[in-house]
Amino acid sequence: MAGLIGKKIGMTSIFSAEGKNVPCTVIEAGPCVVTQVKTVDKDGYEALQLGFVDKKEKRSNKAQVGHFKKAGTLPKHKVAEFSKTNGDYQLGDEINVELFNDDTWVDVTGVSKGKGFQGVVKRHGFAGVNDATHGQHNRMRAPGSLGASSYPSRVFKGMRMAGRTGGDQVKVLSLRVMKIIPESNLILVKGSVPGPKGGYLIIEK
Repeated sequence: MAGLIGKKIGMTSIFSAEGKNVPCTVIEAGPCVVTQVKTVDKDGYEALQLGFVDKKEKRSNKAQVGHFKKAGTLPKHKVAEFSKTNGDYQLGDEINVELFNDDTWVDVTGVSKGKGFQGVVKRHGFAGVNDATHGQHNRMRAPGSLGASSYPSRVFKGMRMAGRTGGDQVKVLSLRVMKIIPESNLILVKGSVPGPKGGYLIIEK
């Protein structure tokens, strides 16, 4: 198995073996249920589909209920697919945080916090008009000129302008696993991960 589905709990700090206070993100990783086993013969590739966090049947359609019943489990809120690297997992097997070890490295994928419609200063780090002299009373956070006049008579695609910020899928690479707490299905990784508290995450080796 290459990874697990998790949920961001929050942040804390622990002391490392060197005696340094290390900021960590606490992630509830699993237990995840194998809801589908994909094979080369049937699907063209090998993979495992995992489900995380039970959902009421009345909140799911009949197709979803039937799909999860094959694995002998309730419908799940979050489903993700992982490449099958090793291990002989069967439909309905439960995989927990013990898949990882202390002092290993993981990649974490999540959806960043949405910040709504933002201007160019917050969205792209524009400086604005810092030296507000000569009557610059209403240009402090304005973007400035956007395009030429007679040619090309338009604004080029990709121009950095105001717009919706956040809410994007972000992958943070090579986070160090500081501690595993198997009895609570918790994993502590060094540093921050994208998304709000309670947001779903994909943790990969």
